[in-house]
Amino acid sequence: MRLAPCGDAALLVELDNLDQTLALYAELSRKPLPGVTDLVPAARTVLVRIDRSSTRLADVAEAVASVQLRKGERPDAGQVQIAVTYDGADLAEVGELTGLGERGVIAAHTGQEWMVAFAGFAPGFGYLVGASDALHVPRRSTPRTRVPAGAVGLAGEFSGVYPRESPGGWQLIGTCRQPMWDPDRTPPAVLAAGVRVRFVEA
Repeated sequence: MRLAPCGDAALLVELDNLDQTLALYAELSRKPLPGVTDLVPAARTVLVRIDRSSTRLADVAEAVASVQLRKGERPDAGQVQIAVTYDGADLAEVGELTGLGERGVIAAHTGQEWMVAFAGFAPGFGYLVGASDALHVPRRSTPRTRVPAGAVGLAGEFSGVYPRESPGGWQLIGTCRQPMWDPDRTPPAVLAAGVRVRFVEA
């Protein structure tokens, strides 16, 4: 664990891997530290923001450094269900890459619980991780210049749903009609760090 100040009101905690990041985020969410106003997890870091009027960055850094990470600990921010039509342009290729075939890919995607490890790339985009590595596939060698909103994809260890039209290099396996991001909704994002997801075939 490596700690570095980000200005005078935030602390960046660098970790060795995603498992450690999830464990730290889970622990800091479960037992909030005094003066901490926000936690922003990423693949290998957690940004800890503080209220400078009520606490010192040095005190928060000391408290974070003393946190004992529990292997396998995961955050829990509730569960959502997302319906997917498995009609993605890369479904057949993913079936070949994994050796599962198209129906096997669908079974593997719907047959496990996923969790949002962190958000990024675009508002409402969640990087989901599952328990199984059966669907770990590389990004496309040539990214698409246009991926439609609602496209469901795979890349590396992650699955995700594109919240809006954008370029992208993920392997597309399906389509979701549920809006992932709506600024007029509270909260605006369906997928936030710690949310558990079940995909169901539409």
